[in-house]
Amino acid sequence: MKFTRVIAAAAFCAATSVPLAAHHSAAMFDDAKVVELNGTIKEMQWTNPHIWIQVVVDNNGQKAEWSVEGGSPNTLSRNGWRSTTFKFGDAVTVRVNPMKDGTAAGSFIGAKFKDTGKTIGRWE
Repeated sequence: MKFTRVIAAAAFCAATSVPLAAHHSAAMFDDAKVVELNGTIKEMQWTNPHIWIQVVVDNNGQKAEWSVEGGSPNTLSRNGWRSTTFKFGDAVTVRVNPMKDGTAAGSFIGAKFKDTGKTIGRWE
């Protein structure tokens, strides 16, 4: 009987600790600021635990690559996203909450495709 309780306790600890360890904080993003990036898609990485969108922005002849973190592929696919939602060369405007340290990266808020006017995410 004691052995069964030990096994049950170990199984409970393992089941509840893995999801907690798998997620990270979003404290590095400044959710009080919104930056609008006008650029082209270099790449979309449809990977767990979060997708990444690489956007090349041209600031007066100076090209900068921004890394934009999105949600999980599972959650995004339930909201209509696909691994092909952002394709190489797409002209877009992307809104992000930028990194607090000034790094060229941010947390995805929404995007608007310049050729179709289609929006995805939160776009007010």
